[in-house]
Amino acid sequence: MNRFLPPLLLILFLLAGWEIACRALHLPPYLLPPPSAVAISLVRRAPLLLSSAAVTFWMAFQALVTAFVLGGGLALAVSLNRSAERAVRPLAVALQVTPVVAIAPLVLIWAGLDHADRAVVALAAAVAFFPLFSGVLTGLRSADPDLERLFDLYGASSTQRLIRLRLPAALPFVLEGLRVAAGLSVIGAVVAEFVSGSGATQGLAWRLLEAGNRLRTADMLAALLCLMIMGLALHAVVGAVERAVRRRLA
Repeated sequence: MNRFLPPLLLILFLLAGWEIACRALHLPPYLLPPPSAVAISLVRRAPLLLSSAAVTFWMAFQALVTAFVLGGGLALAVSLNRSAERAVRPLAVALQVTPVVAIAPLVLIWAGLDHADRAVVALAAAVAFFPLFSGVLTGLRSADPDLERLFDLYGASSTQRLIRLRLPAALPFVLEGLRVAAGLSVIGAVVAEFVSGSGATQGLAWRLLEAGNRLRTADMLAALLCLMIMGLALHAVVGAVERAVRRRLA
């Protein structure tokens, strides 16, 4: 309980200051509504926000799984050959530094305008790809050199070395990459849905756009709060898995 008390008190203090400032300064609701108005909007639009949050969460989860399979699989493949790693790593970095908004129209065309959800998943997976690729690759290279020489001494095969030495050594790096990628998958899904702009996916990003076009700031903040809660929940789940795995390995 002591762990959560300080942030809870800080949040309550900030909300109280926000409420008092809005009422004392008579700020128009479209500019900055008080927290009470956001809470009313959150309760009133709860069914719609929950359904949209489920859509966004499902796309982000698919993106995370896709990034894990592709990024982890590619890192596993190139870790067996230094030349392959040197060839692939610049391409992975190039994908990471390319803004998702720049490639979104192209991916949307390839996926088809009738399948905007596929484009959103692909773009979010592209955002989450590099932390997993880099984490797995770094982890596979982090095995103890003394143990590597011991495996050489006993004539271990590449498969035995991978399963019994490198994969266990890589696990902490994989989990850390997965935790970073979980947050990025949510960000990527929201940005991709913003860019697609079709409303076909009906996720939380579309609710933000819809409320913004109508100057319903309280509704925008309610949708934003749902996004924050969803991102924190996904991050907490991955963190719990990481802690459970570390305890098992300890």
